[in-house]
Amino acid sequence: MILAILFFITSILYSSVGFGGGSTYLALLLIWGVPYGIFPLIALSCNIIVVSGNCFNYIRSGNLNLKLLIPYLTGSIPLAFIGGSLPVDKQLFEILLFLVLLIAGIFLLLNFKSYDDNEENYRKIPFIISIFIGGILGFASGVVGIGGGIFLSPILFLIRAARPKHIVTAASLFILINSASGIIGQLTKNSVLTEIQNYWPLLIVVLIGGQLGNFLNLKVFPTRILALVTSGLVLFVAVRIGFKLFIL
Repeated sequence: MILAILFFITSILYSSVGFGGGSTYLALLLIWGVPYGIFPLIALSCNIIVVSGNCFNYIRSGNLNLKLLIPYLTGSIPLAFIGGSLPVDKQLFEILLFLVLLIAGIFLLLNFKSYDDNEENYRKIPFIISIFIGGILGFASGVVGIGGGIFLSPILFLIRAARPKHIVTAASLFILINSASGIIGQLTKNSVLTEIQNYWPLLIVVLIGGQLGNFLNLKVFPTRILALVTSGLVLFVAVRIGFKLFIL
């Protein structure tokens, strides 16, 4: 019950800034002692459920920039599959998850003001560099079990690659497609399907939370405030994982 509530809160905060929440779902599953082998499949499934509504709303609003998105997907899709199919030792996974959360939280904290930025000076990134960045993020996403948008978005903001709404839309679609590719990779492993059946309520609560977060973004709070709160959550969970890894 408590785990479901925490998934619900996570999905609200992440969806409000265009993310799925995969990294924090993984941390919660680790803290709650859920069988390690199904971590990525649960997190990636929750990602898809949460960002699907965001993607629909962003595209309907005319914020899809395919020229921005396609190079990153070109690199990420095959490598997300490869990363998802690789077996990862639990201790290595915990270290990778800690690093993912820490870096993502810092990125979000440093760039939260950019979400409401109206700056019009943008840089065109070479196609090959975009593919390279997408490939790295895709592989890391597949291995750990996240969508990767939580890294792509701050990177695009940092280099001022496009308008904020185009970046958020690209990040949401990046998460959606990478998560699907990562799931296919995860399904090459044995036993994941039978074990995940016990955790279907988590999928229901993130569906509701994702829609609520999207509403908060559109109707209630400025996106930069939601991004700041989300960065705080990510860093808190990173510290919690780090404490477990290096102190206890």
